[in-house]
Amino acid sequence: MEVFRKYFSEKQLQELEDTGPNWGVNVHTVGHHQHLPGTSYPDPQHPSSYVFDWSKGRRLAEYQIVFVANGEGVYEGEKTGLTKVQAGTIMLLFPGVWHRYKPLRETGWEEFWVGFDGLFADYLMRQECFDPEQPLIGIGFNAEFLDIFRRLIDVLKYEGVAFRQISSCLVIQMLGLVYSSALMKNQTQLRQKQIVQSVLFKIHENWEQALDFKAIAKEQNVSYEWLRKAFKAEKDISPGQYLLNLKIEKSGQMLRETTLTVAEIATKSGFESEFYFSRIFKKKMGQAPSSYRGK
Repeated sequence: MEVFRKYFSEKQLQELEDTGPNWGVNVHTVGHHQHLPGTSYPDPQHPSSYVFDWSKGRRLAEYQIVFVANGEGVYEGEKTGLTKVQAGTIMLLFPGVWHRYKPLRETGWEEFWVGFDGLFADYLMRQECFDPEQPLIGIGFNAEFLDIFRRLIDVLKYEGVAFRQISSCLVIQMLGLVYSSALMKNQTQLRQKQIVQSVLFKIHENWEQALDFKAIAKEQNVSYEWLRKAFKAEKDISPGQYLLNLKIEKSGQMLRETTLTVAEIATKSGFESEFYFSRIFKKKMGQAPSSYRGK
């Protein structure tokens, strides 16, 4: 697909305002560009109100949807740390919210964008699933979404009859798809949190046992791979390592607060032998169980 950029000046926007209804969505800019590996970013052909320097970032006076169709990069926002951006990701940009983004020099990326504002746009973007603190939405390769973007570009390229109204309707349609994707993302995250919390409860209730996480995953109707990935996303550690750390924490408490022998504590903590327990304890705590008790 060829490169395309369209920016309406303030004067043009005012003239368009007088041509009829826009359904509460004013389109300010739309475009498509392929940034090849090793090229500078952003494209210097953007107007001064849109171009930005990575060291400074920028704040827009409008909403934008930026879709990365191919390649990889990074995004950082006022309320978001530096985050990797993969192909199939939508970046939602909000008025007045500082941000910056760029493709990796090794990969470059292909991007589509549309900038807009308006009363109905404000209403839509205030929905709970559109969150400035979570501006990245993975939509993957969505043929319908890309088709709307291409139609939007064609409408503004040729400026046919009622192009302003048609472009507004296309942006509303696009936001509907993004909205449904955001809802699905939120539902997935909620389910993920619920499952991880359930597994955490099971771990703490049965910490002294050798838990079978494949069986636990089956109980939750998910694969072990899914459970492990979800658990790490929530707790930054695998379920097996979380259980092991809890065993060491509990055994350390028994070493400090009871007169049980090291062998008895190893058995109570679910370790297969005193030797294995002592080796793992020393690895985790930096000293042998007997030394830890006597400190």
